[in-house]
Amino acid sequence: MIEPQGPQGLLEAALEEAWLDLDDLCRLTRLSPEWVHERVTGGLLVVALGAHDGWRFDASALRRAQRLAALERDFDAVPELAALVADLEDEVARLRRLVAR
Repeated sequence: MIEPQGPQGLLEAALEEAWLDLDDLCRLTRLSPEWVHERVTGGLLVVALGAHDGWRFDASALRRAQRLAALERDFDAVPELAALVADLEDEVARLRRLVAR
């Protein structure tokens, strides 16, 4: 296993193993619970575990929430368009990794 380098690598490694509740996700992303709830109920942000009163999010949900919020803010995109762009970016990154092998 490759060890993470520096403080950012340590943070990434810790987040990969952590579960975030709704309050944690909102605090880390500076998003409102209402914003998160709208994206979850719309199918744009995935809950890893739990019911509404006990949602748990993983590191990928944290990154996706940050990306969706940035796309909505920076490009004045509606949530569905921001999710589509994020999906396409993920697919391009996956294909680039595949080609690099």
